[in-house]
Amino acid sequence: MGKHGKKHSHRQGRRAAYNLEEEEEIQDYPLSPQTSSAQEPILSDSDKESQEVEIQEKETDIDKNPPINNDVPSKFLLYQQSVQSPKGDISYLQKFFLMYVGGRLPLHLQEDFCGTALLSVEWLHSDARRTAVGLDLDAEALDWCMENNMNKIGADVYSRISLFHGNVLQPLKSRLVNLDPHEIFENITLDHEGNSKTVSLNSTTQGNPRAVCKTKLMEDIKFPARDIVCAFNYSCCCLHSRKELVLYFKHARNALSTKGGIFVMDLYGGTSSECELRMQRRFPNFKYTWEQAGFDIIQRKTRISLHFNLHKQHKKIRHAFSYSWRLWSLPEIKESLEEAGFQSVHFWIRNMPDSEEIKCMDGFPVGRDLKYEESLPDAGRYVQKARVDCWQHAVDVHGRNGISW
Repeated sequence: MGKHGKKHSHRQGRRAAYNLEEEEEIQDYPLSPQTSSAQEPILSDSDKESQEVEIQEKETDIDKNPPINNDVPSKFLLYQQSVQSPKGDISYLQKFFLMYVGGRLPLHLQEDFCGTALLSVEWLHSDARRTAVGLDLDAEALDWCMENNMNKIGADVYSRISLFHGNVLQPLKSRLVNLDPHEIFENITLDHEGNSKTVSLNSTTQGNPRAVCKTKLMEDIKFPARDIVCAFNYSCCCLHSRKELVLYFKHARNALSTKGGIFVMDLYGGTSSECELRMQRRFPNFKYTWEQAGFDIIQRKTRISLHFNLHKQHKKIRHAFSYSWRLWSLPEIKESLEEAGFQSVHFWIRNMPDSEEIKCMDGFPVGRDLKYEESLPDAGRYVQKARVDCWQHAVDVHGRNGISW
C-alpha cells in the first residue's frame, strides 16, 4: 500500500500533514486507501439512488462508540480484505527488480507507510532468506499488526522482520517496535482515545506503542542494504509540498543497495480523480465505499474517506479512514525523483473504468485482471476521462542511481 488535513473526532485516518519546520513533532498519517494492485470500487445505479438516503440515516459510529460485540471486525482487517493485494504487489516487485537490476533475486525489502505491514509479512513467506523493514507513524496500525499479522508468521520469522514507529521524513530517528514473541501480546497496548495530537517518539504519551519506549533507533541498527524500497497505497499523496517529497525520495534512495535496487511507488490520477466520486464494492460480509470530496484546483488537493457497512452486525463504520491528498502530476514526480538523485524514471500505467460508465458487481469489478503497461517516452499516449492508476520505480544500478515507475 500512507496519509493531512482536518481530522474527524475519532481516529480514522492517520497520516497528517508533515511539517518540516517542526521536526521535533511528528504528526499522525492515515493508511491510504489503495494499493497499486487493488481494484477500484464500483458504483451501481441502485447505489446512486440510495446514497442520499444512506447519508441521512442515523449511523452507528464504531470508532466513537466501540461496541462490546466481539464479532465486529476491526477496520484494519476490513481494509486488508477490501483494498490490499500483497501477492500481486510482490509479483510486480520481483518482475521489475529482475527487469531493471537483474543478476540476483531481491531479498531485502523496506515498506514505508507500512500500516499493518501485510505486504512485509507476505514477503517473508515467499523465501526463507528474505528480510523486511516496515516504517509507519500510526501506532495503532502497528499494534494491530503485532496482535493479528505477526502472530501468524511463526517464531522463526521474527528475526527477519523489523517494524519501526516513526516519520518517513526522519526514518533514522524512528524507533524499533519490540517484536519479542513472548512480550508482544502481554505488554503492548495502545491508548485508543479519539483525539489526535502530535507526540515525541521518545515519550510514552498517547499515540506511542509502549514497545518503543526504550528500544533502538533505526540509525543504531545495521541492516542489509535494501534491494527494494516501496511506498504503496498512494502514500506519497500525503506529502503536500515538493520539499517533503524530494526529502522522502532522498531517504528512499539512501536505503537502496549500491549493488542495485529499486524504489517503487504508486500514484493516483486521471480526470475523475479531480471531481466528487462515491463508489462501492460489495463483499460477502460487508460493503466498502470510497468517497471522494471535491477537488481544490489551486492546491491540487482532495479528501478521501473510506466507509464500511457490515451486513451481519447491521453496523456502519463511517470515515474508518479519512485523509487529505495532494495529487501530484507525473512530471512533478519525475522531476522530484531526479532531484533526489535517481537517474532513470519509468511509468507503468493501468486505465481504470470510466467513472461515468462503471457498473456494480459483487466481489471484484470488471477489469480486475487488467495489467499495468509501461508508458514509453514519446509514445504519444493520452488518457481521457478514465481514472489512471500508475506505478513508478527507482532503481539503483550504478552507485545509487535510480529508476522510477
